[in-house]
Amino acid sequence: MKQNTTNTNAFLIHISAFAGFVFPFGQIITPLIAWQTLKQRSPFLDAQGKEAVNFNLSYTLYAGIISLILGGFFVGSIFRNLSSITNLNALDFHFHSGTVFNFIGLSTLTGIVTLTGVALVIIAALKAKEGENYQYPFTIKFIK
Repeated sequence: MKQNTTNTNAFLIHISAFAGFVFPFGQIITPLIAWQTLKQRSPFLDAQGKEAVNFNLSYTLYAGIISLILGGFFVGSIFRNLSSITNLNALDFHFHSGTVFNFIGLSTLTGIVTLTGVALVIIAALKAKEGENYQYPFTIKFIK
């Protein structure tokens, strides 16, 4: 296989993670399928496929943990406000400043994680297109 085709395939393995914006768990499923179909063609494709799948699994885990924490704060603030309701006809929610700051902080953290994930996928895809063996930071090695 020509080197240019190998680099293009590695690029496509990394960039296929954006399928997660189209359908649920697409960031894991599409790189996994691409890696499984291309890994026998070259060691470079095998290594980059493993790296892409490991990163997307790690990224999904991190985003899920942040979402659970954020959801916990949201649900907790709703129940905290429901306990102080005396008149059911006039639902009036009073969010405490600590709750608002926690929500804004965790929402900002979620945005930062999302933008970082997008940037890292783009960087990895461009490096793979150049033939460099890119390794994502903060990746748990699920597949060795």
